[in-house]
Amino acid sequence: MLKTKNIFLSYTKDQDILKGIDLDLKKGEIISILGGSGSGKTSLLRVLAGLENPYKGEIFINGSPVVSESFFVPTHKRNIGLVLQEKGLFPHLTIMQNVCFGLKGSKTEQRKLALNLLKTFKVDRYVDSYPNNLSGGEQQRVAIARAIAPKPKILLMDEPFGSLDKELRENLRNETKEILLKNQISCIMVTHEVEDADFMGNKVFTLKNGKIS
Repeated sequence: MLKTKNIFLSYTKDQDILKGIDLDLKKGEIISILGGSGSGKTSLLRVLAGLENPYKGEIFINGSPVVSESFFVPTHKRNIGLVLQEKGLFPHLTIMQNVCFGLKGSKTEQRKLALNLLKTFKVDRYVDSYPNNLSGGEQQRVAIARAIAPKPKILLMDEPFGSLDKELRENLRNETKEILLKNQISCIMVTHEVEDADFMGNKVFTLKNGKIS
């Protein structure tokens, strides 16, 4: 589904953030990557999503190259969903409008898909509300629903359950994993929480000093 070969990324001339990253994500698989602050977790997701261009290495999606020495496929052509720590909801759009943003099809079809997802994540009562009227946990539910709505082949999640209390964390983990498995969405999640990594991942790796083990 997604494969990386020997990925190197650097923001400064003499310091590599990622050092020879090799990953192989299969269809319907969830990979958890554990790492502390500054380990390169977010940078790795940005590279996979096409927000950063590594100076060395290759990335393939469904066997087709999206990154090589002379080739780079932009973010919007990779069919990858991305959930960031900061949630990234549009504050001037309602919850329904946030989830429908960028969806194809008629407005009726868009709203039906969005409402089903919002029901799954138990935030459908907020369809006409704005993000600042929701709690942090509720906003995160909407952010995940929005990332899944376009039916990406691959979902990338950066600390998706961070800053939530224990009960909310467990509920959101359960809901997210259930919908990923049901829809056969391949996923890479990065986190510093061992419990989150173990619960979500079919495989768990550690990222430290730019290297995966």
